[in-house]
Amino acid sequence: MKIFIETERLILREILHSDVDSMFEMDSDRDVHLYIGNNPFTKKTESEANVEFIREQYLQNGIGRWAVIEKTSGNVIGWAGLKLITEMCNNRSGYYDIGYRFIKRYWGKGYASESSSAVINYGFNQMQLSEIIGIADTANLASVKVLERAGLKKIELFNYDGKLHHWMRIEQPLTQEYNMVY
Repeated sequence: MKIFIETERLILREILHSDVDSMFEMDSDRDVHLYIGNNPFTKKTESEANVEFIREQYLQNGIGRWAVIEKTSGNVIGWAGLKLITEMCNNRSGYYDIGYRFIKRYWGKGYASESSSAVINYGFNQMQLSEIIGIADTANLASVKVLERAGLKKIELFNYDGKLHHWMRIEQPLTQEYNMVY
């Protein structure tokens, strides 16, 4: 197992089939899915299929969401990472989207901000990306704040699945290294 990113409190690594139980705990929670389609999973097979889908992205695109492990407990607490978006969204495709999702009992601990900053650092320094995009439902104020804290700026509003969303972006800084404090 290759560790991709390590921060002060977290390890981000590839998602494994053994992570299905944690992924199901997260994705079966209605509150977790409130701003992402409001369609929580009802069967563990949905999480199994999702894990397989993410693992396929690693093979096809060289990148995908990573499991986030809390160092102190060793628990998988959610996922974070970059995803290459190849389908059209807001009349764009071929961009890298930053995302994160956590089991509800780990909310409010700063893990979304910590992992997002680390993911952006990875995208700019390891992948040499010129920009990273973030999308957030305008009603999801916590997620918008996480993206802003990570340096993304609101660019425009657009309709996504019938709801207003922010299209947010951060561009590769002029300096060679992008370092954020985790």
